[in-house]
Amino acid sequence: MMSSLEGVVVAIDDDPLMLKALRRLLGASGFVVAAFESAEAFLASGVVDDVTCLVLDISLGGMSGFDLARRLAISGHRVPIIFITAADNGATREEAIEAGAVAYLTKPFQAAVLIDAIHKAAPLMT
Repeated sequence: MMSSLEGVVVAIDDDPLMLKALRRLLGASGFVVAAFESAEAFLASGVVDDVTCLVLDISLGGMSGFDLARRLAISGHRVPIIFITAADNGATREEAIEAGAVAYLTKPFQAAVLIDAIHKAAPLMT
């Protein structure tokens, strides 16, 4: 895709209000942001190769956040992933760790916690 999208932080959440809030927060924090309501829309977007960090909801309407993380890993896309979820439990936390999460946040979370997690992921961004 376009070189202007290099360094983009992608937010994927099937809740339109959450997605709008993420887009505003990340944009106001100085990040170049792309937002998608589904994993499938993200994969079809053409920006996959330009992503430097994913803020990824686990429970999406179609392909789950975990399914997307596995698909990206299998295809060789190594990108830091911050998983977000409203359905926190031990099994979900464990799966997020196994999927390579750089952070795991439960909704609702404080804006500063997400921004801090993205900054901590920055050294992992290539």
